[in-house]
Amino acid sequence: DDLTLEIHDEEFMVLLGPSGCGKTTALRMVAGLETITEGTLRIGDRVVNDVEAKDRNVSMVFQSYALYPHMTVFKNIESPLVARRIPVEGELEPRKLTKPERAERVHAAAQTLGLGELMDRKPGALSGGQRQRVALARAIVARPAAFLMDEPLSNLDAKLRAQTRIELVDLHKRLATTFIYVTHDQVEAMTMATRIAIINDGRLQQVG
Repeated sequence: DDLTLEIHDEEFMVLLGPSGCGKTTALRMVAGLETITEGTLRIGDRVVNDVEAKDRNVSMVFQSYALYPHMTVFKNIESPLVARRIPVEGELEPRKLTKPERAERVHAAAQTLGLGELMDRKPGALSGGQRQRVALARAIVARPAAFLMDEPLSNLDAKLRAQTRIELVDLHKRLATTFIYVTHDQVEAMTMATRIAIINDGRLQQVG
């Protein structure tokens, strides 16, 4: 209800609140998966109210990872590059990448997340932590303007969750891109965020 929130360029913004408070809905609105009823939604200088999800230049990581079970790790990471027009440095218009360009980006993303050995495996042969990293690699491969993450660590055990938090903070530093991250876990929010937005009962309570 009447959400007004400015997220700074390259910051790690965490939306924190109990289940059902509206934080995932807010994230899905940024992604273009939910339609906003009024107001203005901007990504950078661009108003994206009527821009389709695929053209918003954002990537989303879901709680379930949402990997394609019949595809190898390589193909999963490559999938956004096959479907979308991608902004290319030094070129004005986004375009479909060539096969060698796609392969180069896939290997770069896989290397960033330590997936080099696993490229020919299917998701079913991977651990939860490995699947999680494939989902992250798939998100970073298109080099989007913002990463949207919906409780991406909730399926991991406590030890792996703590380790992945550190990896995500490190990834954020290396990519120097805006992260918007949804969680109900206060420790997670406090250890990762540049700023935290607290949401409860569908309203923004506090940002800081």
